Amino acid sequence: MPRLQLPEPAELYKTTPPKFGHPMHKLFPFDPEYVNLNHGSYGSLPLLVLSSCNTLSEVAEANPDLFNRLTYQPLLVDTDECVLVQNTSLGLNVILRNIEWEKEDTIVIFNTTYGSTYRTAHNLGDIPPYPTVSQFTLLFPTTRGEIIDRFRDHLRSLPKTGKRVAIIDTIISNPGIHLPWEEMTEVCRQEGVWSVLDAAHSIGQEVNINLSESKPDFWVSNCHKWLFTKRSCAVLYVPERNQHIIKTSIPTSHTYISPKDRTGPNFVEQFEWNGTIDFVPFLSVAAALDFRKWVGGEEVINAYCHSLAMKGGKRLAEVMGTRQLDPEGAFTLNMVNVELPFPAEIQPTIEIDLMFKNKLLVSYKAYSAHFYHNGRWWTRCSAQIWNEVEDFEKLGRIYLSVCAEIVKELGYSELKL
Repeated sequence: MPRLQLPEPAELYKTTPPKFGHPMHKLFPFDPEYVNLNHGSYGSLPLLVLSSCNTLSEVAEANPDLFNRLTYQPLLVDTDECVLVQNTSLGLNVILRNIEWEKEDTIVIFNTTYGSTYRTAHNLGDIPPYPTVSQFTLLFPTTRGEIIDRFRDHLRSLPKTGKRVAIIDTIISNPGIHLPWEEMTEVCRQEGVWSVLDAAHSIGQEVNINLSESKPDFWVSNCHKWLFTKRSCAVLYVPERNQHIIKTSIPTSHTYISPKDRTGPNFVEQFEWNGTIDFVPFLSVAAALDFRKWVGGEEVINAYCHSLAMKGGKRLAEVMGTRQLDPEGAFTLNMVNVELPFPAEIQPTIEIDLMFKNKLLVSYKAYSAHFYHNGRWWTRCSAQIWNEVEDFEKLGRIYLSVCAEIVKELGYSELKL
């Protein structure tokens, strides 16, 4: 599909956008041979947003001092409770490493917690004063009600002698599952547990988010994944009631004021400048929102992506002769999980992970996330506005070849796929 010779965004936005599906390819800088069903990992930048970013970069490079000292900060929107950071992992570290831990405290993680966050919790447990790390196990398939009930029971089983802090995914990375995080946040509030929400996949995929109603203690979401901003950009939300906990940005800003010397808020200003980075991704949020509005808006975009995830996941399972993890869609937004035709007896290793990546990306020019969960191999496919069911069919045929090749190369040909 040839790309459009794009006019200025203001002029193009007066026209009718392409239809969802493959006609949308012309609005993205993809390799035309690449089957992209992994938008959820790194996001995808529309050409129109890229053009706006390039213009901002040229302004910055024309006079770096003027841009960084005077121009950049006035472009930010004033807010009391939200700041921009480079990614969700950094935002979560800002939260977790500002908490004044004590030996009697407990950090609750899940077996499905994102890798770096999982390790961050364990790192905190490995250094003085050695808070306890408690793992809550989630295995799918299950039900939303069972998750809530078991989560409540787990929190009630913890010692109440110190702080209890639960790190909760709004949408798990692998498997790509939408958790009942509002209800789980309410459980935390009822049980006196701080809720730290890893919402890396939420903005742009989950509509009608209202943090004033759900009232998490902390919440972080990437903008470069599903919102179409430039990498990397994330929103860190800290309600005013908890800003005294976040004493410093990471790294510490030159606007930091010692808590003993503060006469007012010092949260937002610390994140306006805490070292030289490329600020263009932060400033690309407005361009991304303009693009999304032009192609249909949040409800229309996500209705298409969700419908395609369900249809595409079903078709992918048919092609591979396997099954969906969530066939009824109780946990599915725009990412769908389908079992791979790969022997369950083969345990995950770095070697196998690299074999999948090399074959999919280099040999077959296609990709979706692959992972091991509850004794089975799965793939997580991200449905986006440029995808069609045909992409899932292509990916299914590719996985049939890739899985057979890896099994043979590992010398496990006697195992049943």
